[in-house]
Amino acid sequence: MTRLIPIFIVLIISSTAYSEDFRHYNDVTSYDHYFSKYTKRNFGPAFNWHHFKAQAIAESGLKKDAKSYVGAVGLMQIMPATYKEIIKRNRYIKGGGNSPKWNIAAGISYNRSIWNLFKAERPFQDRLDFTFGAYNAGKGNIIRAQKRAKRSGLNPDLWSSIEQTLPTVTGKHSKETLGYVTKIKSIKRILK
Repeated sequence: MTRLIPIFIVLIISSTAYSEDFRHYNDVTSYDHYFSKYTKRNFGPAFNWHHFKAQAIAESGLKKDAKSYVGAVGLMQIMPATYKEIIKRNRYIKGGGNSPKWNIAAGISYNRSIWNLFKAERPFQDRLDFTFGAYNAGKGNIIRAQKRAKRSGLNPDLWSSIEQTLPTVTGKHSKETLGYVTKIKSIKRILK
């Protein structure tokens, strides 16, 4: 028991410091109207657009010119090939993937397609976790993790099961995905 207390204290201190690092994003409102507009368009007026702002913070730190080492671009870090697929399905997206407006619109639209894929009965937060997990790791990897969860006797519709089985699907890359989902939740909690 006494060995757990120091670990617990470290976790509390690190989670507090972690959330404070993101508080300044409450003052960064340049793109809030796009997050709001395209969340309403894709998810309806009652859906909290801060989930997607938190995702963009996790993806790019809200840097419109962000580019990953694998070629993902913009605020929502969309791969060029994925962007082309998204705009084929969404004729209202008229600009390039480097435009903050259209990058946000495409990212939220892509989230909606993933959200629709995971419509089994599950808690709201789990459905969000599946959506963000698939955005990061790919839909196929999350579906494979669900199949492994089912074979292992776990509920494949709960994110806690995916946390256990994703490492058997994506190996060391699972840490990135699981950390990504946790990071989005942490950021979202501090956004106003």
